[in-house]
Amino acid sequence: MRESFDMLVVGGGINGVGIARDAAGRGLSVCLCEQDDLAAHTSSASTKLIHGGLRYLQQGEIALVRKALNERETLRQLAPHLVAPTTFVLPHARHLRPAWMLRAGLWLYDHLGRANAHFPASQRIDLQRDPRGETLQPGYRTGFTYADARVNDARLVVLNALDAHERGAEIRTRTRCEQLIRHRDHWWAVLRTATGAVQRIRVRCVVNASGPWAGTVLQRAGLDAPLGLRLVQGSHLVVPRLFAHDSAYLFQQPDQRVVFAIPFEQDFTLIGTTDTDYDGDPAQVQPRADEQAYLLDAVNRFLRAPVRAEDIVWRYSGVRPLLADHHRDASRVTRDYRLDVDTAGAPLLSVLGGKLTTYRALAEDALGRLSPSLPEMGAAWTAGGPPLPGGDGGTAAEVADALLRGHPGLPPALLQRLAASYGTRAMRLLDDAQTLDALGQDHGGGLYDRELDYLIAHEWARSADDVLWRRGHLGLRLDPRQREALAATLQARVSMP
Repeated sequence: MRESFDMLVVGGGINGVGIARDAAGRGLSVCLCEQDDLAAHTSSASTKLIHGGLRYLQQGEIALVRKALNERETLRQLAPHLVAPTTFVLPHARHLRPAWMLRAGLWLYDHLGRANAHFPASQRIDLQRDPRGETLQPGYRTGFTYADARVNDARLVVLNALDAHERGAEIRTRTRCEQLIRHRDHWWAVLRTATGAVQRIRVRCVVNASGPWAGTVLQRAGLDAPLGLRLVQGSHLVVPRLFAHDSAYLFQQPDQRVVFAIPFEQDFTLIGTTDTDYDGDPAQVQPRADEQAYLLDAVNRFLRAPVRAEDIVWRYSGVRPLLADHHRDASRVTRDYRLDVDTAGAPLLSVLGGKLTTYRALAEDALGRLSPSLPEMGAAWTAGGPPLPGGDGGTAAEVADALLRGHPGLPPALLQRLAASYGTRAMRLLDDAQTLDALGQDHGGGLYDRELDYLIAHEWARSADDVLWRRGHLGLRLDPRQREALAATLQARVSMP
């Protein structure tokens, strides 16, 4: 096992894997360690949007919105099978904001994002005539549409890790960074795996991309710099599909927040999110009863058919490590990021704040900050570079068409799911399979042995939760007995020599 690297990245969330990918593509030797699974916490618990953040305009964060909208287009090109442009419907609630104010904000959003065929300009619509108004209570007469994109957040993390690995980076999941010891121009890092094995590696620089655990990593490096982080909990609900069309809704709330209702995994609707301060263990965060009530009230102000607590099929929550600022309301805290570099010897860069959409730009900025210490690194390359793994075949629909032509004996619904998850890598996964029998045992929900073996071999899947909630969302389709059986299967296969 290699013992010396140019860079150690601590943290397997979106920022960590983005930095590892960028660095490996510039010719640096990279080791990334993650104490759990990839995207185990914050990066799999988002609202699953690639967006500029329309509500941030109200807070005056025009530069952040412009950057995020630019990244929206870049990410669509990097992973067209994963980043799905989506129309959002914004009903006008007359008692909250006047229509002219919404129109002005959307006009600015259009121009900051340079509206194009994939993300068309906003429009005013008549909800009494538009079919999307049928979902809403009859009192909502006017609305607006605008464009953003949906994404499977955890798969975006996995694809960046996979690309980093294929460019030479070592990705070590379930490996904790126990200690960092600075010795003049390098660091010694003590890494411990889940089995208890310990390795000491030498690195020229350290990137602390551990999100809510950033302060803990600094303590393990013997540093005590104040980070200025504010941990904010965001919770979401998933219910059976609430509307037949593929548009999403953005609902304004009396407290000046917004709540989304978004098509999710074909048969479901995702509702979120909340913003509340959090001071517990980030690994143990769970949706609270008051958050659930808030989200149900938020959508039921608008929907013709109310959503009830018993409709909920999944709840999830994550902790966002945001930059502390002067706002008392957690929902108004900036989603921008800051990069702190300690250069009292070998450098240690800490990533603070940020949002899913801007991870690529953040990674590029981080490498720029470290370039004086790593002068041999190559130039920035990710903005116009090759797509992420599986992204070379176009949209999910285009990849699905190719799969249908190549595998006519397999169910179209299965091929469509594989196309949306893996892009052209689905062709490697399926290989020459033409029948369901060729895919092996069905573990439920359309998960066959062929896919399970692929995830173990190529995507660091080690547990049932890895497979069911972070390599996809098949956990929504398996019953408790099937999930238990899958866990036993994973345990047996992963422990095999």
